[in-house]
Amino acid sequence: MTDDTGSIEDALSGLAVAAPASLAPAVLAELGLIDRYATIDSVVGPLIVAWNGLGVSVVDVAVDKPGLEARHRALTGRRAERADRLPSDLAAAIARRLDGDRRVRIDLDLRGRSGFEQDVWRKTLEIPHGEVRPYGWVAAEIGRPRAVRAVGTALGHNPVPLIVPCHRVVRSDGTLGQYSLGGPGNKRSILRSEGLDPDGMEAAAARGLRFVGSDTTRVVCLPTCRHARRITAPHQVGFRRFEQALRAGYRACHVCRPDSGAAAAA
Repeated sequence: MTDDTGSIEDALSGLAVAAPASLAPAVLAELGLIDRYATIDSVVGPLIVAWNGLGVSVVDVAVDKPGLEARHRALTGRRAERADRLPSDLAAAIARRLDGDRRVRIDLDLRGRSGFEQDVWRKTLEIPHGEVRPYGWVAAEIGRPRAVRAVGTALGHNPVPLIVPCHRVVRSDGTLGQYSLGGPGNKRSILRSEGLDPDGMEAAAARGLRFVGSDTTRVVCLPTCRHARRITAPHQVGFRRFEQALRAGYRACHVCRPDSGAAAAA
């Protein structure tokens, strides 16, 4: 018999094709060992979204490529590589979330973040589009009513703003507070895009309007609650403190739960 081993090996070697240059980064990103990033448009301008196989890891303002990649490594400890665009399903999910759909699933890569921080961010996800809650409300809702300052710090460290809507959390005195995604000006712009009037909100808080009740339903809400915004002017009753509403015979709205963190908001 003729030994055809050599000819078979030669034939097989001729079938070899070099792997595309993008294969290694794609595999590493799928395993969560590096991140990929691409640009999306938003109401505050272009943003960078970074992701890997575990989920979205960073949302940040768009800066120069070297600065962005250095900032990303500082935040995550991982290398980030530019991609042409987000995967279509992820881009669609983010668009739906920014339009106010809280039900859409977006996986997040929050490795290295504390349990407290993740509790704060999960609670923030519950705040509806076009509404705000005070820091004290978040603290009370996660069972840490004394941790108002720590809640503010956790929101300042939120790596995925807009997806986790920390712009919907405001100071207990009714002012908007700071915002990690480009500063308080961006926070105002985002809230306006959701149908709110930030200047009017702050002015009302300065006048002492912290809670709003209806004299027909005898229910008291936080001012931006969707139920509060349905109360017509003749039937609107304002309160500076939640306890005042209780003494006047009002009960807490079961949707916005103004009794959560009421002491901190007073």
